[in-house]
Amino acid sequence: MMRQERDPLGVRDVPCEAYYGIQTVRAMENFPVSGLTESPALICAYAVIKKAAALTNMELGVLDRQRGTAIVTAAEEVMAGKFSDQFPVDVFQAGAGTSCNMNMNEVIANRALELLGRSRGDYEFLHPNDHVNRSQSSNDTFPTASHIAIIREAGNLDAVLSALAAALKKKGEAFALLPKTGRTHLMDAIPVTLGDEFSAYGEAVARAAARIRERRNDLLEVAIGGTATGTGVNTPDGYRDGVIRTLRSLTGLDLVPARNSYEALQSLSQMGAFSGSLKEFSLELIRIANDLRLMNSGPVSGLFEISLPPVQPGSSIMPGKFNPVMAECADMIAFRIVGNDTTVSMAVQAGQFELNAMAPLIVHTILESVSLLTCYLPVFTVQCIDGIVAHEERLVADAGTNPALATLLTPKIGYRRAAELAHESLVQRRTVHDLAIEKGILTRTEADTLFDLNRIARNRYR
Repeated sequence: MMRQERDPLGVRDVPCEAYYGIQTVRAMENFPVSGLTESPALICAYAVIKKAAALTNMELGVLDRQRGTAIVTAAEEVMAGKFSDQFPVDVFQAGAGTSCNMNMNEVIANRALELLGRSRGDYEFLHPNDHVNRSQSSNDTFPTASHIAIIREAGNLDAVLSALAAALKKKGEAFALLPKTGRTHLMDAIPVTLGDEFSAYGEAVARAAARIRERRNDLLEVAIGGTATGTGVNTPDGYRDGVIRTLRSLTGLDLVPARNSYEALQSLSQMGAFSGSLKEFSLELIRIANDLRLMNSGPVSGLFEISLPPVQPGSSIMPGKFNPVMAECADMIAFRIVGNDTTVSMAVQAGQFELNAMAPLIVHTILESVSLLTCYLPVFTVQCIDGIVAHEERLVADAGTNPALATLLTPKIGYRRAAELAHESLVQRRTVHDLAIEKGILTRTEADTLFDLNRIARNRYR
């Protein structure tokens, strides 16, 4: 069964059971692209805006209580996850999120009509544009909904990143006294401890998480109230302050009005900066995951300084092989996020004049990146980081025979003679410790003290 609805382009059939309307139908026809629909986080955030707008419009006397109350109730139902199948618009859609906004307006309008005992599509009584979208434009509501959705999802990610940083720092404490060969340029360098490396990984994650929090807080500045092109046209006096005050109450977020409403619609750089912070973390994650893979390599021909937990068989043909699959998955997720940031960057720079029309792509891509990290990093922390085991004998043996230990002699014998000693150590497969004693550079007691790996492990040379 179909009902007929009209818009500026004419009349179209809409399924009678649908809460969406004619503009959603057109969007479904125009954009059959990916099969991906808007994130529940964005849908919920958009419904919050519709509720806040209705409450503010009623307070300011530009929306009657009967219609306004029904709109508020319908918006609350959408916020609760009802009608999730009524938002079929593809994420690749009309610029600026007009299709998404109208999809929301139509669903809320038709549900409100139903609550008032009216038929769906009875827009003469309650209209998606005139009532649900009152004092609003896609220009300002879509970026505002995007900010709210990202802020909320980023809150979940923050806890995940904190847990990962804590797990890495805990391993740093556990491995604090385990000396190992340091490496620069992938070549042997002055020994560090395994704890030094892991505590540094933890600090890198914590630093990246702090940057993400900073960029998340930038999104508290919202465009709502700017309506078309940032002018605030068709809003009653006091609307912007009132709707933001209501949004703060509904979301618990410290939202503030955009410092310049024209800039807020022209530029989506704040979302771009947030995406950039996700990329920065992902670059660190790649680096850390690859270090873990290298330290785990072997067990015979690789470094084999640590073992990552074996979580699944690593080969369909080679029995007993276990691969660093958790770190590999972390790499792939991070690669995706780096690519996502490139997408966001291209979209951010693609705005023209009074509007960046690429907002739907930006928010979809950012929410995907946040979701990937939020879903996987807890598993990575438990299944990989928490179960790492150090191979102490291998670490100590390699560190003790490291030719770079000749560096410790340079204050006594100079750079050239120390370099010769390092070369001799490598060629003869003898320790710098023994050669220094043999050549009369150090007494045995002096050599034992200078090259004591336990003293190195206690940061003796810092």
